[in-house]
Amino acid sequence: MSLIPSFFGNRRSNVFDPFSLDVWDPFRDLAVSTTRTPETSAFFDTRIDWKETPEAHVFRADVPGLKKEEVKVEVEDDRVLQISGERNVEKEDKNDTWHRVERSSGKFMRRFRLPENAKMDQVKASMENGVITVTVPKLEVKKPNVKAVEISG
Repeated sequence: MSLIPSFFGNRRSNVFDPFSLDVWDPFRDLAVSTTRTPETSAFFDTRIDWKETPEAHVFRADVPGLKKEEVKVEVEDDRVLQISGERNVEKEDKNDTWHRVERSSGKFMRRFRLPENAKMDQVKASMENGVITVTVPKLEVKKPNVKAVEISG
């Protein structure tokens, strides 16, 4: 039993060794596919925030490097808001040597079903500094007119 952990090879599990590197991992045998293709890589990287204010539903999406012409905001009849677009792959030159490629490219699409109180005909979108903001106004909720009734008897 070793009291010093072996970081380079000769890794063995020992219940009595507090420095043993072979720790039971309940998720080790689960097959999780994290394969990213050019068609889906941008989809995974597009983060969208949705907040509700008293006046509207506000969506903000990070779309760095895209022009407003490359992003589409669409509204469907059944109260579905869709934000989509495409990040194009940069042209490669045969003489270039790539050391790292981390920026994603490809198509992305996010869809949100909006609640009944959304004014679907008044949706507005703006884009600034790589962030698109979509504002969906809400219907005014009329408070019921309450009238006191006198109790007889």
